[in-house]
Amino acid sequence: MPKKQSGLFDKKGKEFIEREAPLADRMRPRTLDEFVGQDHLLGQGKVLRQAIESDHLPSMILWGPPGSGKTTLAMVVASMTGAHFVAFSAVLSGVKEIREVIQEANEEWKYRKRRTILFVDEIHRFNKAQQDAFLPHVEKGTIVLIGATTENPSFEVISPLLSRTKVFTLNALAEKEIEGILKRGLEDKEKGLGKYPTMIELEVFQGICLVANGDARVGLNTLEMVVLTTPPDSKGIRHIQKGDLEEVLQRKAFLYDKSGEEHYNLISALHKSLRGSDPDAALYWLGRMLEAGEDPLYIARRMIRFASEDVGMADPQALQVAVSAMEAFHFVGLPEGNLALAQAAVYLATAPKSNALYTAFQGVQKDVREVENLPVPLHIRNAPTSLMKDLGYGKDYKYPHDYPEHFIEEEYLPENLKRRTYYHPSEQGFEREIKRRVEYWRKRRHNKGKEG
Repeated sequence: MPKKQSGLFDKKGKEFIEREAPLADRMRPRTLDEFVGQDHLLGQGKVLRQAIESDHLPSMILWGPPGSGKTTLAMVVASMTGAHFVAFSAVLSGVKEIREVIQEANEEWKYRKRRTILFVDEIHRFNKAQQDAFLPHVEKGTIVLIGATTENPSFEVISPLLSRTKVFTLNALAEKEIEGILKRGLEDKEKGLGKYPTMIELEVFQGICLVANGDARVGLNTLEMVVLTTPPDSKGIRHIQKGDLEEVLQRKAFLYDKSGEEHYNLISALHKSLRGSDPDAALYWLGRMLEAGEDPLYIARRMIRFASEDVGMADPQALQVAVSAMEAFHFVGLPEGNLALAQAAVYLATAPKSNALYTAFQGVQKDVREVENLPVPLHIRNAPTSLMKDLGYGKDYKYPHDYPEHFIEEEYLPENLKRRTYYHPSEQGFEREIKRRVEYWRKRRHNKGKEG
């Protein structure tokens, strides 16, 4: 009989794996108290935390961006639960493996009265037939399913399985949370890099946080690489500078504080390039911000604002394009989503411009604050009850669809703002047509007022 080989899970093998594993794997939290981020799910008193601590887990889908803690959370559950825990990846497993797990789960319940928790990483990679294989066993409670995915479960997980699971959404880690994780990784002498005396420039440390972009794994792997590839000085200290980070990244490191002056300079440059109808400059400043680690969704929000403020009704599609770019980025993430932002930037830069909508609403806000707010005129009030009708609500209201051109000369503003105009369309793009309509309607109302 051949001698049994040292396996991956004996003590010696485990110690070797833990010592040689990447920093991101070594620094994984073992308990909920060590877990960083996702306070909306794991904070004291939150439902998911209570379910884990009481060992009463429902089947669930963990949906979140890479590095947000989905696999780590599953491993914490494995260490805390009294259930039998099985984990496999949808990339490497199929229906055959699922059947084997189900058989094992039945035996665990039959002989040991232990539930089985099945963790499936990248569950969105399972096809419909493979996902169907879980249904009866989740339904009967043979297994508690924990699926992890970076993709929207509404599109990637079949409806019957979704209806039998609870979806928990994990957020990308905030910059402060990434900083805390990296500091722990840098200082921990047992599992981290604490055995390598290191002096790291603040700008470089913040730059690694920016490079991470909410992904703890990326941040820890970058930190480990830059520390281990920087030679120590004569005293054994590693001095990490910007050039060391650039060498690891193999590109120029654009480091800037997102709350500092450079942040506002860059977003101002993008906004003014869009307003100035320069698609080339707009693309450049967009690229600069993305390369520097700016939150892409922040840029998308600014472009949505621009679509209403600077394009407005000159091209009503601009707002739709900007919102679609944000949704596209949210759906596909980095780096593919950058192209959707670039498309929106070019569209906005080349669209006809008008700030008429912006100035109109400014005028409205001024009057709302400074002019007496009179009651809504009786004739345009809703009258759902007989009492309201008796009080004159809706009396003499003229229904525009009953008149030629579906228009009737009616006054809709309060008495103290009669014939006040806020919106003055420009001659740009589609707003030229809007201007023609508005002027026609205003002229008819004005003439009717003279007759009155």
